[in-house]
Amino acid sequence: MAPQTKVLLDGLVFPECPRWHGGKLWFSDMHARKVMTVDLDGKTETVVEVPGQPAGLGWLPDGQLLVVSQVDFRLLRLGPRGLTQVADLGAIARTSCNDMVVDTRGRAYIGHFGTRTDKGPPPFAAAEIITVAPDGNVHVATDNLMFPNGMVITPDGHTLIIAESFGERLSAFDIEPDGSLTGRRVWAALPGLVPDGICLDAARGVWVANAGANQVVHVEEGGRIGRRVDVSDKAFACMLGGPDRRTLFMMTASTVNADEARTKRSGRIETIRVDVPGAGLP
Repeated sequence: MAPQTKVLLDGLVFPECPRWHGGKLWFSDMHARKVMTVDLDGKTETVVEVPGQPAGLGWLPDGQLLVVSQVDFRLLRLGPRGLTQVADLGAIARTSCNDMVVDTRGRAYIGHFGTRTDKGPPPFAAAEIITVAPDGNVHVATDNLMFPNGMVITPDGHTLIIAESFGERLSAFDIEPDGSLTGRRVWAALPGLVPDGICLDAARGVWVANAGANQVVHVEEGGRIGRRVDVSDKAFACMLGGPDRRTLFMMTASTVNADEARTKRSGRIETIRVDVPGAGLP
């Protein structure tokens, strides 16, 4: 079907991990190794270059930016003197680190692939969610996830919802006062979908970028799919933003392969207006 969206920005390499913050959309142009912003007029700015390939983004309570450095297994902080290491994730993460959500206390929840995806179909290996405390302490929050990807935290701070891309589902956890995750459950089974990046709305619905198709879908708890938004290419991430948080930003590209992506520069940010505003984190 023809796309229903407007193109805000194109010519990107591989846009991922969008966040609405400070009146702009922040995102990682992953294979270009840059964290960037774009405003609603399409004006861009490069915030910082990340040699280890940026992925998940978030902010500490004091406003400092956190960046997942994907291929060297690190969590970085951007300060006045540039990027510094907050935590080494390599003792837990066996493969590329990926998306992240940061809660209001500054705790970072970070996933990793659990298997390689760039050199053919290897045997699947389950992965963990890694928690990095504000003091830099690193531990496993939960394990046995099938390629944990996009994550959201509900406005009350009590529930974490995770997209399991290889599990064709969204899973939910209770967030305990100490930041640990308990009460694992299937929030929505999504057979036939490859859920990648996600974002939450004020009606507690979740927008899901389906990496297996040119589509972003709205999902209710239990798995009912409502609105479907057709986009111009494969959808890898989404975020609700704008002044009223009713603009749905969708990251699309034709390939995940780094070399091919740098040659094609097919990455786009597409937008559409929705009825229910965004909520929660990120």
